Amino acid sequence: MNNKIIGIVLLVVGVALAFWGYDVYDSAGATIGRAISGDTPIEAWLGMVGGAVCIILGALKLK
Repeated sequence: MNNKIIGIVLLVVGVALAFWGYDVYDSAGATIGRAISGDTPIEAWLGMVGGAVCIILGALKLK
């Protein structure tokens, strides 16, 4: 039972992190920064990759 709760929490946190990372990636400041320098903000990468890792770990805990 405890693993299922941890899995559900990881899934919820992962989805929230992924949405936050995409929101940072798609923001006006990040778009201007990508147009000028070509760099993606590290916060966007951390959010999207961290969210994906949490989602995968959560799914494995629910199995």
